[in-house]
Amino acid sequence: MHFDICTIYIMQISETQLINDLKAGHYAPVYLLTGDENYYIDLISDYFENNIVEESLRGFDQVVLYGNEVTMDDVIANAKQFPMMSPYKLVLVKEAQSVSKDAQSIANASESEGWEKVAAYLENPLPQTILVFCYRYKKFDKRTKAFKAIDAKGCICEKNRMYDSQLPDWIGTYVNRHDHAITQKGAILIAESIGNDLSKITNELDKVFIAIGPGEDITEETIERYIGISKEYNIFELQDAIGRRNVVKCNRIVNHFASNPKSMAMPLILATLYGFFIKVMIYHQLEDKTKAASVLKINAYFVKDYAAAANNYSLGKLASCIGYLHNTDLRSKGIRNAGTVTDGELLKELVFKIIH
Repeated sequence: MHFDICTIYIMQISETQLINDLKAGHYAPVYLLTGDENYYIDLISDYFENNIVEESLRGFDQVVLYGNEVTMDDVIANAKQFPMMSPYKLVLVKEAQSVSKDAQSIANASESEGWEKVAAYLENPLPQTILVFCYRYKKFDKRTKAFKAIDAKGCICEKNRMYDSQLPDWIGTYVNRHDHAITQKGAILIAESIGNDLSKITNELDKVFIAIGPGEDITEETIERYIGISKEYNIFELQDAIGRRNVVKCNRIVNHFASNPKSMAMPLILATLYGFFIKVMIYHQLEDKTKAASVLKINAYFVKDYAAAANNYSLGKLASCIGYLHNTDLRSKGIRNAGTVTDGELLKELVFKIIH
């Protein structure tokens, strides 16, 4: 295989372009994978770990280090070692935000000083080493010498959590890449139920891919069967019923939750309804309703639901609903509640007050 050090470096690069460059054998001497979306850090890290060095040679020329176990001196020492049997040596540093500056501070994983040593190393990096940092949970300080050095000599891929409104489209694209299709409501159901965690979403979808036939579509029934998210009894359907003041549907869902306590998570329900009512209040006050999707940061599919809720709830009623949510939150945590009222009973009372 022909290997070539990439001579054109850019500060920001998409995960797709980065992996395509790696497949083409274009390597930079250093990579910084960062941002608060761990899914992409894991995706790219796994590609490095499984594709750069041949499997039979990884014991010689591939080193995986964990930030809370090493110092920056250890990292640089490994980066300066020539490969033994491969064209390149891969040094992959996971949890790089916890790398300690020296031996005295290794016990304190929160210390991540010593990055100036990376800057010094990059003044004359070993051409045969590919050094990869997986820096999670917090933003890398862009003012540091290390960041500027990586920017100048290497490649930075920073991926942050996408807006909730983007999740259904992302799920649809992911499913399409695996030669399946998913209904729009199915994608929304997964996004609303699992939340903004791409790793959890892909884990659940991967299980579905294994269970269903080649090219088979993913429907709400499929999701209920293999992921366990009820197509009828979920927070998304409850929110829709509340927004439309559908008393029968509200009562059916609330009674299901009350009879199946494990199927309801009061904090999630309260947080979801709070966000919903806040957005309905904003929608109420928009002069140009055609901009609702962008202003509210929601999928355009949902705009009709907020319009319906705005017709059913005045601003004054919405303010009262937020008060009901606050009171229910306190009572669910044992405040103003002697402990005799269950979450199911609290939810029934809350929904009754909201829709009447």
